[in-house]
Amino acid sequence: MRSISIEDGETVYVSETDGDRGSKGPFLVTYASQERDHRYGWFCTNCESLDNAMDSMGRIKCNVCGNFRKPTEWDAAHE
Repeated sequence: MRSISIEDGETVYVSETDGDRGSKGPFLVTYASQERDHRYGWFCTNCESLDNAMDSMGRIKCNVCGNFRKPTEWDAAHE
């Protein structure tokens, strides 16, 4: 697991194995500790950013490069 320093001197840990495919590159799960007991968020491998947003249907969008993961819950009623 790789560590990344963020604001306020905190460190988050990027899993190299937990993640999902995005349109421009995978999104990897980040954790607040090496023990993986608290999820922090998502890491965009395309631009190496933690600035991502997820909606209630599981879509993830990187606010920096536009990398996008499709919804995990989808049917025609969502359109």
